[in-house]
Amino acid sequence: MKQKFDIITSTCVPLPLENVDTDQIIPARFLKATDKEGFGDNLFRDWRYDKNGQPVKDFVLNDPTYSGCILVAGKNFGSGSSREHAAWAIAGYGFRVVVSSFFADIHKNNELNNFVLPVQVSEPFLQELFDCIKADPKTEVEVNLPLQTVINKATGHSEPFEINGYKKHCLMQGLDDIDYLLQNKNKTEQWEQLNK
Repeated sequence: MKQKFDIITSTCVPLPLENVDTDQIIPARFLKATDKEGFGDNLFRDWRYDKNGQPVKDFVLNDPTYSGCILVAGKNFGSGSSREHAAWAIAGYGFRVVVSSFFADIHKNNELNNFVLPVQVSEPFLQELFDCIKADPKTEVEVNLPLQTVINKATGHSEPFEINGYKKHCLMQGLDDIDYLLQNKNKTEQWEQLNK
């Protein structure tokens, strides 16, 4: 899942639902595994499949009309429990970016830790994205991490987004927290020598 970020341009999968919580993203019965592999198969499991395990035809992930590595979601995405498995499922499915007008803080950090970029935009901009994607599922969105901008290619409208400087550096370099520490091992050892 470690992939460097720069500029991502993609069509989008729209999920215009507010208050999507982590139990809806990945139901609790799938949390027994401690390995990140396979969680994407159960992303939005209870919306995606019926009780017999058959795909629900009108759920967006089962609709071939929509594709891409950007999930556009309603306000307050990732609320509820702090389970990191929700971010594992999003990344495992293949989403690299989630766009919403508000993210639950813990879930937002879990996404960043799993190389999924949460992009917070204004509610009018989010609604414009939903409207454009509905009108034309081939609508593309460009997410530029170096410039911290998101652009609706259908209208040319753009918005800036915020990201912690450390997390931005890690995403652009393809580093997790341990990689970052190992990369700076010499500096740590030098500091320890100076402060004996």
